[in-house]
Amino acid sequence: MEVQVSKENICINKLVAEKKELVFVHNDMIVPDSKPDILNTINISGNVCIYKKEIMDDKVKIDGNINTYIMYLPDSKDDNLRAINCNLDFSETISVPGAREGMILTTKCVIRDIECKVINGRKISVKAGVEFCIKLYSNEDVEIINKVGNIEDIQVLQEDFNVNSLVGNGRTSVYAKDTLNIEPKDELAEILKVDVNLVDKDMKLSYNKVLAKAELEIKMMYLTEDNRIGRLVGRIPVVGFIDIQNISENNICDVNYEIKNMMFRPNPVEEHSIYVEMEIEQSCMAFEKKQINLIQDLYSPTCNLEFSQKRISSSTDKTERTKQFSIKDKIQIPGMEEGNLLDIEAIPNLSNTKITNSKIIYSGDINLNFIFANENSLNSRNAKMPFEVSVDNIDGTDGINVETDLAIGSTNFDIDSRGEATGEIEMEVSTKTSKNVNMNIIDNIEVVDELNEPDDEDYDSLILYIVMPGDTLWKIAKRFNSTVEELARMNGIEDENKLVVGQKIYIPKFNLVRKENTENAREQIFV
Repeated sequence: MEVQVSKENICINKLVAEKKELVFVHNDMIVPDSKPDILNTINISGNVCIYKKEIMDDKVKIDGNINTYIMYLPDSKDDNLRAINCNLDFSETISVPGAREGMILTTKCVIRDIECKVINGRKISVKAGVEFCIKLYSNEDVEIINKVGNIEDIQVLQEDFNVNSLVGNGRTSVYAKDTLNIEPKDELAEILKVDVNLVDKDMKLSYNKVLAKAELEIKMMYLTEDNRIGRLVGRIPVVGFIDIQNISENNICDVNYEIKNMMFRPNPVEEHSIYVEMEIEQSCMAFEKKQINLIQDLYSPTCNLEFSQKRISSSTDKTERTKQFSIKDKIQIPGMEEGNLLDIEAIPNLSNTKITNSKIIYSGDINLNFIFANENSLNSRNAKMPFEVSVDNIDGTDGINVETDLAIGSTNFDIDSRGEATGEIEMEVSTKTSKNVNMNIIDNIEVVDELNEPDDEDYDSLILYIVMPGDTLWKIAKRFNSTVEELARMNGIEDENKLVVGQKIYIPKFNLVRKENTENAREQIFV
């Protein structure tokens, strides 16, 4: 006989796989005919664009390019500085066990190292180390039993769980376009260097849409027709609407940004401006905080029950918070004693995350690239600045998942006559935390047979049981075909959750004929 139950649906979103891999992308480039020969490279920088992602069985394929700018010293008497803009294309297939088509994929790509070697005056070799951070999520609609009927004496063990039930997910592409002005006195010859960052991210929820907004911060170095170096800093708004049905203001949203394409085009010289166009993909997963009362076990003192059981995992207690901090240090930069500092490129590198019950401690270093002019030459130098910062662990446990994003704010350096750089860097750390929760889902409850009346030799009116390690009052009652209420009343136990090893428990109505429910359960484990 099947037991009558009532059910409710929840959508479980879980992290299936996570992979971090450093991939080296390299290619040989030919100097365009319009450019002079290369004598020596001064600086190389790049920005990653991802224009296609594909999930296959146990692997992920990512296609994109690195938009690079190479500043070099030309083999020419007429020019002191030139630059080459080129795309370093890549198509990488990364092994990710557990990957399946239809999953939700998020990626973060960071250039960890980039270098350029001169093969001859017309040919260079470019090599970049790109770190791919991959996360794969799956959605599972689960029916859970919240009430059992038509068996009067059924004993039910229930537990409250807080879960983040997925409301929905979506994505959209946004085109950010603008014209950035340079100094009116400057006649632009060519762009030397471009750094792009997404800053000031924010969002609002309304009318089945997520309004995701941020700003593209663009920093450029450029060369003028009279061989001067200029700098430009500009911001372009990025605003997109992501459609997600049934979303409300109380939902939690994970919004991700990814640059797909970029273009920088100098306008005619007399306009003193540069046209910028970028395509950014915005994606979002929206969650509802939900409390569910879940049946973890059940039995009946008067009949044998069978049920199926599976184990699922979900996330809960998603939080996100930011913290601003500054780093101060002194760095010796050889060759900068008489130099004029033109640009500083700062890239944070997080090397370690330590989680305690009270703090989340981050440590790493900032890779610095100083570009400076010295007499009639241009040079660059690399340095590292270590950092350590901690944020409060509001969850109060080290058993949490932590996702971190580091962003550079401002960089300020003073160079003295000895070439010592005294610097202060403003940074922001964004910390997303969550917990994993494992739940038993019981289904297909059936009455197999009625319990037989015990024979006289199988029945004792009262027995004595000694509590063993791992025992609970529920386990003891189920084993001896009694109830938690009956054992608590019989033994004067006020708190059903507190038993002591060696404690004596008196048990009435001992029935040896009954089979153990745990032996009858058909158990399936899903990790």
